[in-house]
Amino acid sequence: MLRAPVAATTLTAVRIERRTELPVSAEDLYRWHERPGAFERLVPPWEQVHVVGDPPGLGEGSRLVFDIRAGLMTRRWVAVHTNVVPGRGFVDVQDLGPFSSWRHEHRFEPVAPASAALVDVVEFELPGGPLGELAEPWVRKRLRRALRYRHATTGADLRLHASQVALPRLTVAITGSFGLIGRTLSLVLATGGHRVLRLVRRPPASGEIQWDPAAGTLDPGALTGVDAVVHLAGENIASRWTAARRREIRESRARGTATVVRALLAAPAGPRVLISASAVGYYGDRGDQILAESAPPGQGFLPEVARAWEGAADPARAAGLRVVHPRFGVVLSPAGGALRKMLPPFSLGLGATLGSGRQWVSWIGIDDAVGALVHLLGSDLEGAVNVVAPDAVTNAKLTATLARVLRRPAPASVPASVLRIGFDGLADEGLLASTRASAATLEGTGYQFRHPHLEAALRHVLGRETGW
Repeated sequence: MLRAPVAATTLTAVRIERRTELPVSAEDLYRWHERPGAFERLVPPWEQVHVVGDPPGLGEGSRLVFDIRAGLMTRRWVAVHTNVVPGRGFVDVQDLGPFSSWRHEHRFEPVAPASAALVDVVEFELPGGPLGELAEPWVRKRLRRALRYRHATTGADLRLHASQVALPRLTVAITGSFGLIGRTLSLVLATGGHRVLRLVRRPPASGEIQWDPAAGTLDPGALTGVDAVVHLAGENIASRWTAARRREIRESRARGTATVVRALLAAPAGPRVLISASAVGYYGDRGDQILAESAPPGQGFLPEVARAWEGAADPARAAGLRVVHPRFGVVLSPAGGALRKMLPPFSLGLGATLGSGRQWVSWIGIDDAVGALVHLLGSDLEGAVNVVAPDAVTNAKLTATLARVLRRPAPASVPASVLRIGFDGLADEGLLASTRASAATLEGTGYQFRHPHLEAALRHVLGRETGW
């Protein structure tokens, strides 16, 4: 396991290995790793990593450059791909980075004709003498968490793509492609062999299409040859709802959708599928009622926004396109959204139940939110579909579960009156509203949830699984 130091200021090498058997061939495992987006897809959501330039693929001697942030420090890391054996594996060696030495071997070992072992072997040496020695247990734990996440994600993604192996590979245009859901969706589609085009507001780079939803402009010709559009763009609702902010939230959704629809209908040989996002806010505050997609809209600002959002796609429906509205619950990921805002106070032991805590929260893990979108692309579903986990929880249970996963107390509660002072209309319609959406439609079409229960979902996205 250990070998002698290579220098007086360097610790002995540490070796970490993880092996997982998967129901795919070694060649399929290799192909998945060489596709665009594979490295980024395997970065755990609790890490802050930014790839510099385009990922280089797995050519012998190719260099992957990325910045990794830890606390207030950012460090450039350059890894060189070497010992590349197509269909069997490759090695990353650090050329520049935080370690005295780093070697990461990726092996894909055939077990049977349709199964293989994914094997990761990491060997590293830390600089810094006694300080490095103190840091070694922390680094070892962090790497084990990362490898555990990588293996679980690789296996689940490959199973998702295997469920659609008979379907053609698609060209998919995505708005909001740098947002929480859009970024992950782009990576999952790309590693599944699909072609992704990102809609951006700045001058476009390769693989991008420029649009301006505020001005209502999107060149229909740019959508020629595109099979489907996934429309996710919209202003964040997590802010005080001044009159101006309400208008921005409403118009960003309705106007953006109308812009996409006009381009779709005018595009020669354009997309025949539009997946246009919505939210369970459509139902409003409904107490303990279990809400299927056929439930009528609720009352208030968020239901009004959701109705306008979905209604803006009516011309596409009328023209015969398959239009789907994924009504998302609270999407859980430490990379953004509600969970990211909850983590600082909960990590300090300051987590709290909101109001009575009896209000229902319809949630979904980020990987299932994206998996559901991939599933919807390959299905024949139309209309609204609740994209929520089958295990809705009360706010009190959400609070207790997150505190347990983080091993922190959460003894307090925040009165509704205090939330109304701090959050205005968002308090009653968002934080205190009770929405218990059903996942029956999604499950009934064969979607297999990776994490149907809250605690397992949180442990996965936070890297807090127990055991090794």
